[in-house]
Amino acid sequence: MSVDERRVDFGHRTLVMRKGGCALRWHGRSVVVCAVLAVATLVVTVWALTLGDYPLSLAKVWAALTGDPEAAFARTVVVEWRAPRAVAAVVFGAALGVSGAAFQSLIRNPLASPDVIGFTAGSYSGALVVIILIHGSYLQLAAGALVGGIATAAVVYLLAWRQGVQGFRLIIVGIAISAMLTSLNTWLMLNAKLKVALSAAAWGAGSLTGTSWDQVLIGSAVIVVLLGVMAVFSPALRQLELGDDAAKATGARAERVRLVVLVVGVALTATVTAAAGPIVFVALAAPQIARRLTCSPGITLVPAAFTGAFLLAGADVTAQHLLPVALPVGVVTVVAGGGYLVWLLIREARRRR
Repeated sequence: MSVDERRVDFGHRTLVMRKGGCALRWHGRSVVVCAVLAVATLVVTVWALTLGDYPLSLAKVWAALTGDPEAAFARTVVVEWRAPRAVAAVVFGAALGVSGAAFQSLIRNPLASPDVIGFTAGSYSGALVVIILIHGSYLQLAAGALVGGIATAAVVYLLAWRQGVQGFRLIIVGIAISAMLTSLNTWLMLNAKLKVALSAAAWGAGSLTGTSWDQVLIGSAVIVVLLGVMAVFSPALRQLELGDDAAKATGARAERVRLVVLVVGVALTATVTAAAGPIVFVALAAPQIARRLTCSPGITLVPAAFTGAFLLAGADVTAQHLLPVALPVGVVTVVAGGGYLVWLLIREARRRR
């Protein structure tokens, strides 16, 4: 072992720390990456406020945001119509990024995200039941999405349990449950009234169109609370990456941490699903992109949040303004995320050879 290396033993796993290497520099790099992503997200968000059938200059947008009385109509366009959608893209993207990072860290697999292992489909199923059978309000929709997501997580977790949960087994079970829930969702749509089915189908594509300040404020409040809980359990979550034995040796209560992180991760996904429908692949891609940007030794929550916010904000601008036809943002994330998933699967297959 080189004099510039330090070997740390954790029972079944050994970590090698290299002095001056990437493993010791990633904290500072994370701060820089997060700052760059924050600026880039702000630029995309402000740009989104200028685009549309009624284009506005930056000066007009500033006048609208500062309450200039001569920009009354511009204020309506910016504050009432465009700003809720732009803010929702940032907040919901951050929530999806953290949710994906939590699951990938917990299961220790880059394919572990609420999209792949069925939790998003479960939230969608719960929301569809409320939309089609109950015709409920936004709060009832959020409750349905949360219940559906947590119920799906419980089923996947129990079916994958064999004296513990192995990451690959949980992913396979999650994919199977997701396929079953997709069939259930299709059946619900086919048996609904035409008007309700069309509305549910448009919402089910994953769209920020029509997002109101009420949805943004309620969703943001819930997400802030959930992110606070996740921040409290983040150190213990990092300890779990070393394995249950090493985590318990450092004082972490493995099963309690796993349960809380699982519930909070599902709740983050359900909150976004209730407001905007199932927006997939952001939770899958954001943590891995953040890891490569920061050169971190593992999955980190804060860079994943900034990456998710930038990805969803950029995807929404692309879907709404940069394509020949305006599309739901979920369509853009599916196309981009599908390509990313293929690349990730090929990379993982090659690594396991």
